[in-house]
Amino acid sequence: MFKLTRQVLQAACSRCSSAHQLLPKKTGQQYASVRRMCIKILDTDSEDEGSLPRRAMIYVPGSDLRKLTKLSSLHVDCAVMDCEDGVAANQKDAARQNISQMLDTLHTPHVRDLTVRVNSVSSGLAEDDIKTILKAERLPDTMILPKVDSVGHIQWFGDKVEQALDGRELHHKMRLLICVESALGLLHLPALCEEGLWQSHNTPFALEGVIFGSDDFCADIGAHRTDDAMELLYARQKIVTVAKAYGLQAIDLVHINYTDLQCLERQALEGAHMGFTGKQVIHPNQIPVVQKSFTPSQEKIEWARELIEAFHEHHEDGKGAMSFRGSMIDMPLVLQAKNILRMAENT
Repeated sequence: MFKLTRQVLQAACSRCSSAHQLLPKKTGQQYASVRRMCIKILDTDSEDEGSLPRRAMIYVPGSDLRKLTKLSSLHVDCAVMDCEDGVAANQKDAARQNISQMLDTLHTPHVRDLTVRVNSVSSGLAEDDIKTILKAERLPDTMILPKVDSVGHIQWFGDKVEQALDGRELHHKMRLLICVESALGLLHLPALCEEGLWQSHNTPFALEGVIFGSDDFCADIGAHRTDDAMELLYARQKIVTVAKAYGLQAIDLVHINYTDLQCLERQALEGAHMGFTGKQVIHPNQIPVVQKSFTPSQEKIEWARELIEAFHEHHEDGKGAMSFRGSMIDMPLVLQAKNILRMAENT
């Protein structure tokens, strides 16, 4: 009988044909089942979802040196130096050159994750972005691949990153976030997550999360943006569900009216309650509101800590169901409490 050892599984993840011959010949659903099993086993070595918090993710156009230099004084979980939507067509080359320079010279002590968003695969601009940016001595912590509609986009990205690095020794893998911005991307999201995790075992990047590109998504399906975002409820819920099923972060939509902080807070809290791990922002004034919304309150932390302590004491006594602060407690509530404490530790 064929034995799926870890060595065989790791070899099977590589693209070379000789490694693929280690697996028995399977097609269609049978092969997909084997691949999902490989991912699940190999992912036991990976870090837990949310190990690097991205409560607020701010975009800064790479073509604007003044705004890029302001990152040195910004307090934010994730700052994205952008080559894509925030950059005019005639400024694309300037943006990628600026970003490569900033990676080597800019000091960002209060930014946890210095990220670069390249252009989409379909734009024809991404290869030049990757080649230029990955020439920097300091590589970005994370790269964002926008408008991902098919597994071929992720495969293409992996190939181009490997070619650009050209055998360069990395102390740790770069992280990858993919953007869902179309109906097709949403429908293909489980396959996209699976492909990203599959490739994370032999490429220079590790997939960590999914970003919802709401404005392009609305344009794609013909929806009209409203303040309560009800037209995006299904898409937001699906992105959270699929991302969490694969142990990935889920980053919520942008609130485009950056002057309305009250509405921003309401939407951010809604996203946090839905299960999103963070939110995109477009103005520095939005950062404190969003990061607070995705941070457990001290009251919630104390509730979670006391609940878990009471649960352990209760079970040590060999008792069944328990009551805590007037509510009946079961395992799902205990898991929620553990999630709260993990979020608090990471932030």
